[in-house]
This record gives sequence, structure tokens and C-alpha cells, in this order.
Amino acid sequence: MTRIEAEREAFCAAGDREAYLRANSHLPGPRSNLELLAGAAEEVDRDWALRWAAAPVGSDPTDVFVISVALVALGRLASGGERAALPILRQRAEDAEWRIREAVAMALQRLGDANLEMLAQVAREWSGGSPLVQRAAVAAVAEPRLLRDGRLVPAALDVLEAATGSVAAAIDRRATDVRVLRQALGYAWSVVIAADVALAWPRFAALAALDDYDVAWIVRENLTKNRLRRLDLPDLPSAAHAAAR
Repeated sequence: MTRIEAEREAFCAAGDREAYLRANSHLPGPRSNLELLAGAAEEVDRDWALRWAAAPVGSDPTDVFVISVALVALGRLASGGERAALPILRQRAEDAEWRIREAVAMALQRLGDANLEMLAQVAREWSGGSPLVQRAAVAAVAEPRLLRDGRLVPAALDVLEAATGSVAAAIDRRATDVRVLRQALGYAWSVVIAADVALAWPRFAALAALDDYDVAWIVRENLTKNRLRRLDLPDLPSAAHAAAR
């Protein structure tokens, strides 16, 4: 039995499931109980998920965990046709709480586990949104398990390319939301390149040739990742080397 399965079983056995989530969230603390989050999100019902996914964060630090479970559950429900799920997820992608923003990305990945085509469509739509909405789309598609069979790679590249262009076009590049998006792009390209070098490398190399400080930072950060260092990658175009330094 995996940790997620064990947590899911314990959650189902709890008399007061919400109290169980709070007591076992590991919050406040540096790492929330991600295994319980994933397991419980498979079990909570629609009404509970919709209510908590839209709830404000209160003074109790475990509110964030309960809301996160609800959001990931919405990813499951969205794959089954729940129409209210995606608007709530998009709204919470811009939340001030970083754990809630992470839960939105996890929810989209949960959607992708059930329906890759739907995730591709949603991620492309979100890539035209605000920096934090784009960040959720970037984080969602930069997931090795979802890229493994190659079907998501074209959409992932479209999302990353759009988001990188958004950073380069931002009026205030020091804004927190733009920096959060840039940080995600600093690893996401390497994940997609590792999944499909032939398809991804030419588009990455084209970015590397651009004369832009933030794009150069994104290129440089991705090139430091071990997943790329292990690969026999083509050389970047000569004009790109200066930008990548």
C-alpha cells in the first residue's frame, strides 16, 4: 500500500473527515501532508468540494489545506464534466496563498490524468491569462507523468512559449506575479525538453537567440537542470550562446 492509499483509507475511516484533514494537515509547518491531500481529494463529494474551493482563507492555518483538498477534488470533478470547477480553479490560481496556487496546478494535473486533451485545451486557454493564471498552466503541463506518451508535448510547448513571451513583454518585470511566472519557467522548459528533445529543442533554441535578459535567465536556469545535463543535446545556435550566459 502506498502512502497515498494509506492516507486515503484513513481519511475514509474517519468519523469527522474535515476535522481529520485539519488534524493531519501538518500545518502550520514547512511541508503539508501531500499524500493525504491527494488521497482525500479522490473521496470528497461535489458539494463539499465546491463549497470549500470557493471559501476564503480564515485565521486557522489549516484552512489552506482544506481548501487545497477541495481544489484538487475539482480537478477530478472537471474531468467528469463539472462545469463549475474550472472557473473556480482559474480564480484561485491568482490567490495570495502560494499553497493554494500549487493546489490549482495539482488540480489541473489531476484533470490531465483523466483527460489529457481537456488539460491541453484548458492550459492553452489559461496561457493567455494573467501571469499567475499562466503560471498555473505552466506548472500543470510541466509534469513528467503527463508528458510520457507525447500527446501533451505540443500543447505544453505552446503554453511555455506564450508564457515566456509574456514575461518578455511585461511592463513591470519586478512585479511579484511576473517573477513567480519567471521562476516556474526556469525549470518547466527542461521538463518538456527531456520528454521530447526533437520537438522541444528547436523552440527552446529560438528563445535562446533572443536578446532579452529575463529570457536569457530562463534559458540559463533550464540548462543547469540535471535532467538536461544527462542528455546529448544539440548545440545552441552561436547567436544564442551570449544570451544563455
